[in-house]
Amino acid sequence: MGDVWTTVGDQQLSLSNLDKVLFPEAGWTKAEVINYYVQIAPTLLPHIVDRAVTRIRFPDGVGELAMQFYEKNLPPGCPDWVGRQQVRTSDGVVSYVTADNAATLVYLANLAALELHVPQWSIGSATPDTDGVITLPGKEPAEADPLADRIVVDCDPGPGITMIDNARAAMIIAAELAGDGLIPVAKTSGNKGLQVSAAIAPAPCEDARAYVQAVASRLSRRHKELFVVQVAKAARANRIFLDYNQNMAARNTIAPYSLRARPHPRVATPLTWDEVAAVDDPTALQFSPEDVLARVTEHGDLAEDLLITDPPALPDIGRN
Repeated sequence: MGDVWTTVGDQQLSLSNLDKVLFPEAGWTKAEVINYYVQIAPTLLPHIVDRAVTRIRFPDGVGELAMQFYEKNLPPGCPDWVGRQQVRTSDGVVSYVTADNAATLVYLANLAALELHVPQWSIGSATPDTDGVITLPGKEPAEADPLADRIVVDCDPGPGITMIDNARAAMIIAAELAGDGLIPVAKTSGNKGLQVSAAIAPAPCEDARAYVQAVASRLSRRHKELFVVQVAKAARANRIFLDYNQNMAARNTIAPYSLRARPHPRVATPLTWDEVAAVDDPTALQFSPEDVLARVTEHGDLAEDLLITDPPALPDIGRN
């Protein structure tokens, strides 16, 4: 199939190789990837707007030996209308894509950027320098630093852990966050685990990371049979690693409603707590793009509590 011109919002885009299969086991094509992102855009975009978007691209589709690469900088030839923000990192200045419209999602999907990852901080919370560059926080906080407006507890399951265990873990984490005055939101990672997030009033990224580390540490003490905070893989058998470092300014997390590059297309899917509590099947909570679009039609945005306009302050970390 040759290139096809289309209009998305106010932008004209040229789409290529729409019949290219990107999920071979499912026969899912680039056209279907683009169609999903067009339909989910109104629900997905509020969760990534004003954030630096890291993409994972699969130019030849998903597969065990398929080429994939993280892309942080603007793609070569990126059109002027695609949003961007320069960020000074330990590796130099990166020109990130920003996404505030469906046309940008389509542009990225046309490049086989299947996965969209964003940090816990927002661009608008930082003060750029005279060249328009914002700087990630260093060891010492600065007034110009970007601020976190959400925290995430990333449940990384070790060998022997099933979705039943993940669901139990998420309920325990949610109770802990709620006890600290936060409003927990659950979502699948679209892979093997679950993530529990919450909106917070803007706070230094290191403070957010320290809070989640404190939560992880106290949970691992209380539930030694379920949680670990050690990075070493040898410690993770039949345990769930609570990855608090996803809250570092330099890290990013799969965005709600992003596709994941699994053999069959899966989506990082927000959940109700009733769904989490009801899990009794090790293979539960796997959602296709079609499932997710139907869920949004029925329930709206189940992650909307991450977008509240007056979120609670980051809790104190002194609780045992």
